[in-house]
This record gives sequence, C-alpha cells and structure tokens, in this order.
Amino acid sequence: MIKSATVSARIDEKIKNEAENILQQLGIPVSVVINTLYHQIIIQKGVPFSMMLTNHPDVEHTISQEKLDRKLQHSYEQVQRRQGRPVEDVFADIERKHSEITAK
Repeated sequence: MIKSATVSARIDEKIKNEAENILQQLGIPVSVVINTLYHQIIIQKGVPFSMMLTNHPDVEHTISQEKLDRKLQHSYEQVQRRQGRPVEDVFADIERKHSEITAK
C-alpha cells in the first residue's frame, strides 16, 4: 500500500515532545503509531480505547503503589510465559487486516 496522505493536527508541544521521546525509546516511528490508530478505528469501527470519564483514572500520580506493583507483576509473568508478541508481528497483522478490509 502506497502511503501518500498526510495528517496534520495541532497539539500541545509538551505532550508532543514527551510522547515522541517515549516512542523514540521504543524505536517506533510516530507515523507507525498514527497509522496503527487509523487501522484500529477502521477495524473496530470506532475509537480503539475508552473515552469516558472515570472517578479514579489509573495515571502515574494517582495509581496506588500496590496496584502498580500488581500490574507490573502481571506483565512480568506474561513475559516469563512468553505470552507476548513482537511489535513487528502485531503491526504486520494490523496491516494485513486493513488490506483485507480495504480490498472488499
């Protein structure tokens, strides 16, 4: 699939820089994340994550140390059981599914 369209959005510079720094550390280009988001919107026919208000969001400054420890332990156990998948495989599956949808 030839990628020729451009997406432009105005966002807070601090948020942009912080997110891009994290993506750089992960070795994931911003365009891959945006492309993946668009694919998921198509596949799920909506935004692929919850967009509702909650009383207690799990954000860094509000999550309890106990809950963070449980989440990290769960993730660690998944890695030990080799239940994860390489990011390249996940993106390849998304590209394949998108190609199947757009070919219909």
